[in-house]
Amino acid sequence: MGHQVIIFDFSLIRGLWETRVKKNKERQRKEKERLEKSSLEKIKQEWNFILECRKKGIPQSKYLKNGFVDTDEKVLDTYGKTPQLQKKRALSDEANKERNKFIFQLSGQQWTEFPESLKDQTFLKEWHVSNTLIQTIPDYIALFQELRVLELSKNQINHLPVEIGCLKNLKVLNVSFNNLKSVPPELGDCENLEKLDLSGNMEIRELPFELSNLKQVTVVDVSANKFPSIPICVLRMSNLQWLDISSNNLRDLPEDIDRLDQLQTLLLQKNKLTYLPRALVNMPKLSLLVVSGDDLVEIPTAICESTTGLKFISLKDSPVETIVCEDTEEIIESEREREQFEKEFMKAYIEDLRERDSAPSYTTKVLLSLQL
Repeated sequence: MGHQVIIFDFSLIRGLWETRVKKNKERQRKEKERLEKSSLEKIKQEWNFILECRKKGIPQSKYLKNGFVDTDEKVLDTYGKTPQLQKKRALSDEANKERNKFIFQLSGQQWTEFPESLKDQTFLKEWHVSNTLIQTIPDYIALFQELRVLELSKNQINHLPVEIGCLKNLKVLNVSFNNLKSVPPELGDCENLEKLDLSGNMEIRELPFELSNLKQVTVVDVSANKFPSIPICVLRMSNLQWLDISSNNLRDLPEDIDRLDQLQTLLLQKNKLTYLPRALVNMPKLSLLVVSGDDLVEIPTAICESTTGLKFISLKDSPVETIVCEDTEEIIESEREREQFEKEFMKAYIEDLRERDSAPSYTTKVLLSLQL
């Protein structure tokens, strides 16, 4: 029996695809118009404008009028041409030139591994690598004893080498939005670490107990992962001031969470919490607490009526339409993009909240609906 040969009318297939392409382009055009007219787009533009003003050191009084953001580009141009600012920029450029001698930077999807020449530059103090296809960190990283900052966000890194524990002077480790599923216990040997960012890896479920040794850490971000509870090692970081464990699988908080007596900011939104422990009231320096979700039914009255200056923010999650997609990688990628956008939004929101003297200290509901 011979093979069956199925013959299609190519012109008919081409016609079907052309029709689909036209419909898809029309749908994209309408969606673009909808977004341009939506309040979300306006808010996004305002946040970007505020961030640009902050980068240039422009005071709030120049771009805020009666509490509303004035997005007039003239503000940026006028302030950027003052003699004082130009002199300040010249000095800054000179300082940056000297500083860049000790900084390694790499970006672009053409990179699948670190360049061989990097091995000989052990005098470097900072690595900044992002948006590449690099999957592994070379073992020779142990030779970089002067390394202070290791910024490796938005790559394809799938594991951290045990040699990372040799970096005794490391202060900042950012491996956010990669493909990590675990963290080596040797990381606990980086005794001078001050900031740890593991956010957006989507699959990390626990941290090794050895990280309890990180007594200098003030910032921990493990958002957008799969933690079922706050890791024990985090509760033992005695100098911790900022903890972001949002977008995880938390169902409850430890009753001894108040042992984090230096904690100032606690971000818990997008979890599965049903109640908040009263121990939160016993945290003297806690100034910002963010939660969300309709499952949260029990909140200590003392938190809402705090007299210590605690800002308690309750974000109301809006249901987002789920798009059916057979490609699992595509779903994960869209989740990463959404998490990145929400993180930037929350960062700007919190910064703005801290700057406002009139910020509410009572329960505030903010409708947060982000659909990409």
